[in-house]
Amino acid sequence: MTGFLRPADTPAGRRAWLAGLCESIPKAGSKNDLLDLIDSALSVSAPKGDVGTLETLSKKYRDQVDKAGDVYDRVDRVSRKGLPEVWVGDTSVLASDVVAAAARAATQLAEAFQGGAMVLLALADAVKDAQQRDGDGRGKLQDAKSKLGGRDGFFDDLHENDDEENDRLTARFFASDGVGLMHAAAVAEEEAVRIAARDLNKWTSEARAGKLDTSELTAVDRLMLADTSAVDGDPEMNEILSAGDLERAARRMDQLNLDDEAAMERMLSHSDSAQERAYLMKALASGHSVQEIEAFQGKIHGKDPEWMRRHLTPVVTEADSLDDEGLAKDGSNNNKDSVTFDGQAWIQGGNGSEGTCVASSTVTARAMVDPVYALDLTGGPSGQEDDPKAFRDRLVAEQHRLHTEGDGGANWGGMGQEGQERIADSAIGSATGNDYQRHDLNNADERRAVLTDVEKAVAEGRPVPVDVSGSNGAHAMTIIAQEGDMLQVYNPWGTTTWVSEDDFINGNMGKASSSDLPNAYQVYVPQ
Repeated sequence: MTGFLRPADTPAGRRAWLAGLCESIPKAGSKNDLLDLIDSALSVSAPKGDVGTLETLSKKYRDQVDKAGDVYDRVDRVSRKGLPEVWVGDTSVLASDVVAAAARAATQLAEAFQGGAMVLLALADAVKDAQQRDGDGRGKLQDAKSKLGGRDGFFDDLHENDDEENDRLTARFFASDGVGLMHAAAVAEEEAVRIAARDLNKWTSEARAGKLDTSELTAVDRLMLADTSAVDGDPEMNEILSAGDLERAARRMDQLNLDDEAAMERMLSHSDSAQERAYLMKALASGHSVQEIEAFQGKIHGKDPEWMRRHLTPVVTEADSLDDEGLAKDGSNNNKDSVTFDGQAWIQGGNGSEGTCVASSTVTARAMVDPVYALDLTGGPSGQEDDPKAFRDRLVAEQHRLHTEGDGGANWGGMGQEGQERIADSAIGSATGNDYQRHDLNNADERRAVLTDVEKAVAEGRPVPVDVSGSNGAHAMTIIAQEGDMLQVYNPWGTTTWVSEDDFINGNMGKASSSDLPNAYQVYVPQ
């Protein structure tokens, strides 16, 4: 047998290798060529995974659902007894609020275990099916190889009689069928692994209270901070502290010196609302010093939750935002939510007239992860302003600053790859603690391959810049959230909407902008 390269031993590598053989085997023009191609196919590893182990893990997860349910029942019984208006925890929250948060946490825990169990069971079924199809395909390839017999010598290969040709064509038919089955198995395996990774990452990010792992806060305080959401949207889709925020805040709390730790605890205990406390911790998570956070609290202390939401959380996800309402004439989704402050859109150039989409996307992404930065834009130097015109002036000035920092084009138009990566690092990465890396996406396979990293990042609260293009140009947006197989996209034209994974992979990103911009051609993923 002549030598051949071996495929990368990954789901994507096996799929790509077998896809090539699906093309070449039906075209094999000689017995020896066909034997080489059959051997190449048989060299590909079978789909990996122990079905029994996955099913056992799924059962263990399901067993935990009942235990989480028992916790909920106990919490519910406490809530029904009628709690006195007592304060608990270092940050002085009402006991009744704590019990309600504990009930929600128990429900989320049960949902996470149930979701994890279903993911693992689905993966077990997919692996079992893929291994069966792969085995059937290998059987057909072995039959084809037996039909062909041994390799031809040099002179044998020069002439093929009718019987030999018939044997070769028959073997080629079986081999084509066999490699097709193996390829289908590899495709199914790759997709099953990707979906399992996506969903398990999401369920992990939703196990929220445990991520605020610091001894400097009581269990009650950790629970309440993880449970607090911005008002005006779906509570479970608008938690103030993302999974990544909770982890970074815990690390920062543990790193504070004794004076700063005491100051942080005083600020939390003197806060007037759960939202105020959560925004203080988000400021800590985004890298601000305790002194900066003290100044920040001086601006937001005593404000009602709606004021804080408006000034500190640019994007609020509505409960109906995932509804499919069809497409507008320009090819974008009809169901889009406006991103505004007092009626003024978070939009490039203040009115959509400039080409600062890269800088504008980056400004809004930074404001989403850093409430101190957001308040500088919305509330001005005093933090107290509610003036849409002044906000617009500050927003455009900041867009221009980042456009200049990224060596953007003349007349506020366009920015190169190096500049975009630089401002992603300086603006977003400085708050999340990540270095952003560009991934070029030249085809559907590359877009599919990067999805797991994109979805893990946004599930943890780290925005992912995405660039789209079409025949008439290019545009920059940001992927900001994920639910199931849907991605939420912020467009610096002042809107958010949802697209599917299939839209991202197969060139339908126009749903987030317009049909003129269908192809995602690069993303910047936090490392």
